[in-house]
Amino acid sequence: MWMSWHELGTLAPLLRPVSDTGLNKGRPLRIVHCPVNTAGIPWTNVKALRRRGVDARLVVFNRYTLHPEADRSLERRGGLLRRQATQWRALFELLPRTDVFHFYFGLTLIPRSLQFPLLRASRKKSVLHYLGSDIRGRSREELAYGRKADVQVVGSYDAIRWVPEAEVIPPGIDVRGIEASPPGEGDRKRPLILHAPSSRSRKGTEHVLAACEGLDADLLLVEGLHHDEAFERYRGADIVVDQLNSGWYGMLAIECMALGKPVVGFLHEEAAQRTAEAFGVEVPIVRATKDDLRSRLEELVASPEERRRLGEASRAYAQRVHDLEQVTDRLLALYSRL
Repeated sequence: MWMSWHELGTLAPLLRPVSDTGLNKGRPLRIVHCPVNTAGIPWTNVKALRRRGVDARLVVFNRYTLHPEADRSLERRGGLLRRQATQWRALFELLPRTDVFHFYFGLTLIPRSLQFPLLRASRKKSVLHYLGSDIRGRSREELAYGRKADVQVVGSYDAIRWVPEAEVIPPGIDVRGIEASPPGEGDRKRPLILHAPSSRSRKGTEHVLAACEGLDADLLLVEGLHHDEAFERYRGADIVVDQLNSGWYGMLAIECMALGKPVVGFLHEEAAQRTAEAFGVEVPIVRATKDDLRSRLEELVASPEERRRLGEASRAYAQRVHDLEQVTDRLLALYSRL
């Protein structure tokens, strides 16, 4: 559950210094985040925790093309037995120098049926951090393995319907370190609509292409680029279309809101309402489905004033919900309760 800055202040003895959690006996807390860097979220968390004095590291099976950041890649290769041998060696190397294993995307270093009992027997704590598509549409039975972890985390009040017992910690980004780039900057005569699908089928790209055809605007598709290069493309957008299928927004929308861009996408209204209640701010994303996307875009294309208003609301929302310092406070509070 989200806490205000005042409530977080009451946890100061737990959040500072990090060395007094009971897990680490006076030294910096040692946390391994693993085994993937999906959407760059694990690496962002690791860097933020380090700034707070935590001995945090990211260990991945293999480096991703779009998000290659990690402290260590196991360079997992070969058949099942060879891959398992690589993973088991890494686990036994990490066990003596780790207090908490923070897993992502429903993945663990070794098979889940063995991972959590082994950690419990070794008196190590575990966090299982879901990122969206790893749980969306799964049954309670399919996700039962997660209850073996000490705590489960989801990134939104949309995802919590799949794992009701999980804690909600939205993804964090360094909003303060991102210079706002409001819509309408530059000398373009036509607004630029940007869409950056990680998967065309999952994001509804065919409907985006159809909705933009014939609009008095230009469309830019951003695909297959390293994150840093893609982010620079986002700066030039006047309107951003996120996704039309999943019912919640992802890192593209978060980064573009931090830039001060109006974002369009499909949201489940119950999740949006719960988010507004938890964080005290309305979700500023323009609601759209594949059926009414065209009309939503026409309204934004026709009104520079509305684009600027939404861009300001987007930036304020990102600061309130996704600011990295607040997200780091939530992670530290979680670790202190293990």
